[in-house]
Amino acid sequence: MLSDEAITRIADELVEAGRTRTPVERLTARFPEMTVEDSYRVQNLWRQRSEENGRRLAGRKIGLTSRAMQMATGITEPDYGVIFDDLILENGCEVPWDRYTHPRVEVELAFKLGKDISGPGATIFDVLDATEYVVPALEILDSRIQMEGRTIVDTISDNAAMGAMVVGGNPVRPQDVDLRWVAAILYKNQTVEETGVGAGVLNHPAAGVYWLANKIAAHGDGLKAGEIILAGSFTRPMWVYQGDTVLADYGPMGTVTCRFV
Repeated sequence: MLSDEAITRIADELVEAGRTRTPVERLTARFPEMTVEDSYRVQNLWRQRSEENGRRLAGRKIGLTSRAMQMATGITEPDYGVIFDDLILENGCEVPWDRYTHPRVEVELAFKLGKDISGPGATIFDVLDATEYVVPALEILDSRIQMEGRTIVDTISDNAAMGAMVVGGNPVRPQDVDLRWVAAILYKNQTVEETGVGAGVLNHPAAGVYWLANKIAAHGDGLKAGEIILAGSFTRPMWVYQGDTVLADYGPMGTVTCRFV
């Protein structure tokens, strides 16, 4: 376990890396003894620094929940991070490409909670009962830590690589659609790059949400009404470049799109 001084130094480095868009050296190369617990300590302190600077918690993200994402990253366990309100973008927006170190895009479903969910012992039925609506979303991944050779420890410390999210399409109540069979086609510049189906996320997109509720319960935390939860990608991450237009077509649930400028 790293010392409090090391955790503070890393968290402050990541705050500065986010400001300058200059990734720091991979943490596991510098601190090979660093544990998953250490990485969440870093993330929590980074979150505290962000809130002290006026950012407001709007929700959570869950990562590495699908086989596609685990194979793309070589990491085999889910992780989570926080979403601040300034990271939620409107459908059809223009996104400054140079705001990120090198963005990637994923296709996800977002759950807007109407009730609290607390663990331990939370189930998929608790999630479905607590969800006000589910809506299509794109997640924009960013990296404040060098990409090559990253492990789960690096990714968690980096707020699970959260950059931003774009919300769009048609909100639906979870009882009105079989979320396992929600499918999406991901286009970049009118070319199909990825396709996926909701069951790719732990066999049901809501499974990641109750996993998260149970995971954070150990730290005395829970999911709150009003929060938006990104449930995890069911496609591989797609690299994007300045000038690219991204569109995800969810069929009856509509489309969500953005352009990198």
